[in-house]
Amino acid sequence: MLIAGLQKLTLLDYPGKTACTLFTPGCNFRCPFCHNALLVTSRVEDFISEEEFFSFLSKRKGILDGVCITGGEPTMQNDLIPFIEKIRAMGFLIKLDTNGYRPEVLGEVLSKGLADYVAMDIKAAPEKYALTTGVKSLDFSLILNSIELLEKSGASHEFRTTVTEDFHTEEDFAEILSLFSDDTPYFIQQFKDSGNLIDGECRGWSTERMKKLVGELKKNHPNVHLREG
Repeated sequence: MLIAGLQKLTLLDYPGKTACTLFTPGCNFRCPFCHNALLVTSRVEDFISEEEFFSFLSKRKGILDGVCITGGEPTMQNDLIPFIEKIRAMGFLIKLDTNGYRPEVLGEVLSKGLADYVAMDIKAAPEKYALTTGVKSLDFSLILNSIELLEKSGASHEFRTTVTEDFHTEEDFAEILSLFSDDTPYFIQQFKDSGNLIDGECRGWSTERMKKLVGELKKNHPNVHLREG
């Protein structure tokens, strides 16, 4: 398992839990607004060994509830399944972040009961997906497959969209919300300029505009929430 980074404590990444966050390199998307450009393009030189990670984790038993696995795109890691199994064997919960473009891997994780919580990014309205992800020949059916897998799995999950001026309008969100159940939590996230973007020209919406959008969407979709940057 390639581990490109480790945040040793987070109170935000795993809802209601104390956790650490592990970052994997590489991604099958090239979203211009991605704030982890070094991870996405695999320009990471120093990796954390599994031995070092599990040594750290063994010392956090009784302190941390779980491990968040994010990236990059974790489902691109060939040994993701046995890696998660080893973490769970130590008694930790797993939260997995994914873009949903490898439903065959997500399906295996879910069928084996290896994820306690999954956060899947919905990048844009369907007709904008190829542009937003930087994948010209994108197969949107893979995204729909992952959504369906999550909705039928019984696992706790959320969908989320990071909003930018370049790729999102108010009208897009009715289409996005039609893709999944109203019972599923959906978070509209403020774009955050980390200084490490694929496209440094991307801009976010104002907080006022974001709050207005969420207020309007909540009238028909009560599980829409704002996640501020």
